Amino acid sequence: PFPVELKAGKKYAWCACGHSKKQPFCDGAHKKSAPGISPLRFTAEEDRTAWLCGCKRTRSPPYCDGTH
Repeated sequence: PFPVELKAGKKYAWCACGHSKKQPFCDGAHKKSAPGISPLRFTAEEDRTAWLCGCKRTRSPPYCDGTH
């Protein structure tokens, strides 16, 4: 998982395909490498440190649930 500082009200795009070079966030790589997969867009509710999933198998995306 990736520890990231989220800012309240800020919009994020979590990479769901695993091809982004800016993990755990989307850089648009899915458009060529995985056209059927889109990033998960979310807005942080509060300022906090969160662990975002890197294995892409979490049952609570974009957050790590220990599945790895």
